[in-house]
Amino acid sequence: MSEAFPVERAVARLRLGRPVTLEDGRDTLTFVAVETASAALVEETGEGAGLILSGQRGAALGLCNQKGAANASNPVRLRMEPWLDLETMQRLVDPAGDFERAPIGPLTCTDGSALDSAAIRLLLHAGLMPAALVVNVEADALPVEKLAEARGKMTQVSRAKLPVDDLPESQIAVFRDGITGAEHAALIVGAFGGEPPLVRLHSECLTGDVFGSLKCDCGPQLKAALDIIGAAGGGVLLYLRQEGRGIGLGNKIRAYALQDRGLDTVDANRRLGFGDDERDYGIAAAMLRELGIDKVRLLTNNPNKMAGLEGEGVTVTERVAHHMPTNPHNADYIATKKARSGHLD
Repeated sequence: MSEAFPVERAVARLRLGRPVTLEDGRDTLTFVAVETASAALVEETGEGAGLILSGQRGAALGLCNQKGAANASNPVRLRMEPWLDLETMQRLVDPAGDFERAPIGPLTCTDGSALDSAAIRLLLHAGLMPAALVVNVEADALPVEKLAEARGKMTQVSRAKLPVDDLPESQIAVFRDGITGAEHAALIVGAFGGEPPLVRLHSECLTGDVFGSLKCDCGPQLKAALDIIGAAGGGVLLYLRQEGRGIGLGNKIRAYALQDRGLDTVDANRRLGFGDDERDYGIAAAMLRELGIDKVRLLTNNPNKMAGLEGEGVTVTERVAHHMPTNPHNADYIATKKARSGHLD
């Protein structure tokens, strides 16, 4: 494979239902996303050679009572069975039918490999359900180390003045990340005066930021953060394209549907096959470094954000609390964040 073959191209191919090959110098793995695969593609690439699920999804399906699938943090490889056609696989990996599904079986499970883990990670970057169908086809191979190399690579693509109502003079800078090609934004407000700036990491929330959803507190958090930064005379708000705690918009709405069935936000993510929080704070750290910032006063109640930045080499000199009032629709959601995700008062 050419050195020019980017990780973001592999992500795009998965979204389009095309095969991707990973290699680690010893072995290769060619797979398609179960969610976007078509019957014609499966016919073209040959019968599936195995089904890879995230460990969390394997646990949700009750597969982890088998020795070969006992660790929910590792992917699960399922042997193909005659009844496991593409339509059945797509129903199997989608939790929408979990509450009415008949018992599953028989399936033979084994631990997934390091390449299986990389495949699940690519599917996460693509915003797809964490399920891959192994196929028999030749394709250009992406060395798995390229995933690690692309992580945290941010390119500033543009910057301009942006007048914002009730804020000091501001600029907006747009960054493109090296894995998905997603464009993240930094709103740079006022002047910092040589002190560590007040910084807010805000993960994109279409439902809350744009439509005013009452299920979360994201919209009010965004507005209040801008007000606080403006009142302080300056700071930075990073608007990160990590919808749904990093699982993507489609999966976030799937999680909402599961919450309608009584699951909380943590259990909904896990039933989908994801971790509690899949956000990568290396993106935020890389953007801050590009802006020449290595120390911040962080506006947050989430200790994972502080730890995430510190782990990426950005010093958090102070945590500034960021509380929003609750409403009848999000009170349980916010209580869950405190009880199960460790959010602070």
